[in-house]
Order: sequence, then structure tokens, then C-alpha cells
Amino acid sequence: MMDATALRRLSTPLRVTAVATLLILSGGAVFGIVHYSRHSPTAPVVDVKRGEFLDVIQIRGQIKATKSVTLAAPADGGELQILKIAANGTYVKPGDVVVEFDKSKTEQDMAQDQSTLKSADAEIEQTKAQAVLKEEEDATAVTKAKFAVDSARLDASKQEIVSKIEGDEANLKVIDANQKLHEAEEELKADHATNQGQVQSKRQASRKAGYDFQTAQHSLASMSLRAPSAGVVSLISVWHNGDESPMKAGERAWPGAPLAEIPDASYLRVTARVDETERGRLSLHQPVTVQLDAIPDRQFTGRLEQIGTIATMDFTAGWPIPRNFNLQIALDQSDARLKPGMTANATIVVDRVPDAITIPTQAMFQKSGQTVAYVWNGSIFREQSIQVSRTSRDRILVTSGLRAGDRIAIKDPTVKP
Repeated sequence: MMDATALRRLSTPLRVTAVATLLILSGGAVFGIVHYSRHSPTAPVVDVKRGEFLDVIQIRGQIKATKSVTLAAPADGGELQILKIAANGTYVKPGDVVVEFDKSKTEQDMAQDQSTLKSADAEIEQTKAQAVLKEEEDATAVTKAKFAVDSARLDASKQEIVSKIEGDEANLKVIDANQKLHEAEEELKADHATNQGQVQSKRQASRKAGYDFQTAQHSLASMSLRAPSAGVVSLISVWHNGDESPMKAGERAWPGAPLAEIPDASYLRVTARVDETERGRLSLHQPVTVQLDAIPDRQFTGRLEQIGTIATMDFTAGWPIPRNFNLQIALDQSDARLKPGMTANATIVVDRVPDAITIPTQAMFQKSGQTVAYVWNGSIFREQSIQVSRTSRDRILVTSGLRAGDRIAIKDPTVKP
């Protein structure tokens, strides 16, 4: 390289050219040093920013109807064969048939009961007619007996002008006529009581036949289970044929067997369960955001309507069976697509921290018992101890150790791939 003495010996134009060349060479050297000292991070990084930290609780639940109508097989219908049953999830209007049973046996019973009723009513009329005839005969006999008594008394009144023997005979005839009159009157009373008893017995048989006929009519009407209100059919799983499943067409249902439910759409709720630590951070009427798996294009809002006060065993959580608390969330919106059994993710914001330093959970690492983050300084990652206040979902609230603008690794750069 040219020294200062040699440079002074050159002419002015040559000196300018030499100086420019030296400057270019020096700049290139500096650029090379900077270029090779700063390079791309060896691990993916994110920028640390300030913003609002949302402390949330996320729970998994499902849609349930807190009010619904249960359709069951008739309690007095005996074992019934199902001819038709609506498919699970079918929308029905009031009066629509949900379950239909085989009516043939019931129709036969009703026809027989109707015939028995008609026969009983006919027997009542026949018994009443026979009673009238019999009582008329008895009344005629009483009338004749009274006439005989009057005649005997008339003959007895002549005893002053006839012999004593004839007078005694006339008195005996009076006594005999009175006896026959008494017997005729008693027979009339007895026949009347008997006829009344027979008519009452026939009426009792008629009432029983009428009751049986009405029962058969009711049973026939109950062979078709109809929707009392509009809604979506939810078939009920019951234990039968060695398995727990909804009833199907062709199967037989026992009396009173529950077959289907029609939930009231205005009483659909999201039900879930939370452990004791989460329950302590919740309160009634807290706002909730709900996302349903089956309705991904819409987000629902709601509020906490009910929080259990006593922990119960959660048999759906596996073994060992935990004890936790029931939650119930009322939705602010309705949707025709909402159905019981749909699964949902509910998000509840329990606290908000403004102007906070937050980082992704994957940017926090545990090293030698400390919580650290790896900060990129332009050439290498620097291990930085941090203080974490709390974690929520995929974000961490950092109270010290990082500043806004820092670039941190979201993958441990000390671990070789």
C-alpha cells in the first residue's frame, strides 16, 4: 500500500485518485466486518410488544336443553312394536308424528270392547222391558187380590142373615183373600227389587265395557307419539338387546320406555365443568364467548348463568375420577342450527392488564431452575432471565427481563436440530 511520502510526490490529480481508492478500500473493509458480524438468527424469532393482556379461562362444554319434553311408550299398552320413528336431529312441528307403534292388536281390542258395550246396553234395555212386564203382571195380581178381599168382606157382611156356618166360611174367605193380597204385594215388591238389581248389574257391565272401550280408544291414540311443540328430535339411548342405543323401527318397546326428547330451543344452554382453582375466579353474569365446533362461521356471546356450589364426580374425565363444579352458560343469540349435544369452546375473560409486556408461551424456557428467554442481539442469542406474572392461553405476562422491541426466540437456539 502507498505510504504518505510517496503520496505527496504524486501530482495533484494522481493524489485525488489515490485518496479515493483508499477510501473505497477502507469502506469495503468496514462493510465486510459489519456484514460478517451481523447475520440472520439461527432460530425463529418474534418481536416483544406492549399491549393488553387478557387473562382468560377456556373450558370445553356441550349444548344441552334445560327444558324438554320426553316422549315415552304408553304405560298401559303392553309390549309394543315400533313401526316408524323419526331420525335423530329431525325438525318437527307441533302435531307431527315422532313415533308410531303397531295398532292392529289395539284396534282389535277396541272393536271387541265396542261390541261388548253395545251388547251390555242392549241387555239393559231387554232387562228393563222384562221387568216392566213382570211388574205389570204382579200389579194385576195385586188388583185381583184386592178385588177378592172386597168380595170376601161383602159376603162376610151378610152373616146376620145367613147361618152361622156360612158366616164363618165367609170370614175365612176374607182372611184367605187378605193373605193372598199380602203375598201378591210382597211378590210385586220382590220382583221390583230383583228387576232393579238386574238392571243395575247390566248397567255396571255396561260401564265396565264403556271404560274398556275408552281405554282402548286412548291406547289407540297413544299408538302415535306426536310432537307437542316445534323442535329437533333427540333420540334417547336405552339399554336393550345387550347394548345402549336409541330404539329403531321393528324393535319392541316396553311400557313407559323413554324414546325421544324434543328440547325447547329457548332453554338451550352450554354446560361445562371446571376445577376448584378456576371456579374461584369466576362469578355469575360474567361475559362468555362461545365457539361451536359444528357452527364454525359464527361466534356466540353469553353469560355465566349458574356456577355449582358443591363439587361432584366427573365420570366423563377418565380415571382417577375428579371432583369438579358444574357451569351453565346462557347464550345471547339463537340459531336454527343449534342442537343439543353440540360441543363448544367457551372463553371467559377474568382479568385485563393494559400496557403489558407479553410473549408467546413457546418463547419461555426453563434453564437451571430459572425461567429465561433468548434475546437476539444481532449476532447471537443472549440468555435472559425473566419474571413471569401469569399465563393465559398462548400468552405470558412478563413483569421484568424484557423490553418492547426485543427480538426473542420461539424455539430453543441452544438445542441443535
